[in-house]
Order: sequence, then C-alpha cells, then structure tokens
Amino acid sequence: MEDLLKQKCVACRADAPRVTDDELPDLLKEIPDWQPITKDSVLMLNKVFKFEDYAQSLDFTKKVAALAEEEDHHPAILLEWGKVEVTWWTHKIGGLHKNDFIAAAKTDALNT
Repeated sequence: MEDLLKQKCVACRADAPRVTDDELPDLLKEIPDWQPITKDSVLMLNKVFKFEDYAQSLDFTKKVAALAEEEDHHPAILLEWGKVEVTWWTHKIGGLHKNDFIAAAKTDALNT
C-alpha cells in the first residue's frame, strides 16, 4: 500500500485503460480490505468503515470528501449511523483505473 499512498490520481480520459484482469489481483493485495463489486455491469471497489456513532461517521465522510477534492476523483459515499460505505470507480471508463486503487489506499490511511 505504501506505493499507492505515494502516488497521485491522474486526469482520466474516456480512452484511459482499465485495470486488466491480470493486474487486478496484485492491486487488490495492496488494499486487502476492499472488495471488488459489480454494479450495473461496472466493476468497482467497495468498503464499509465502522464507527461508534454518527458524529464519527460524519467526520470520516468529510475527510473522504476532502481527499476526493484533493485528488479530483470522487467516490460514492453512503453515510449512516456508525458506518460509512465508500465505493471507488472511474466514471469516464466505466470501470477500475489505477486511480481507484490509489484513492482506496488513501481512504484507508484516513482511518488510522
């Protein structure tokens, strides 16, 4: 994960390459708590973060939002009492790009 934490998301174009089936297992090893999910035929990275109350969940959500602005890459965030679900994928390519793994690693680092 250290390698991903040192990287920055890059601007993505519609013709940017998706993460390949060969690359996916190695990248997932760097963010082992994230789950690849498919929604509407789009591969995404998903993780639920647990907290003791709504205030902590809200605080974490704000940190993820600030990270998203800093990286210019924006996830889906579901805020609930005691948990926050974060889902990363690259909208322009309809799937996973290395940016999503960078952002996932940085999201984990916010919760330390």
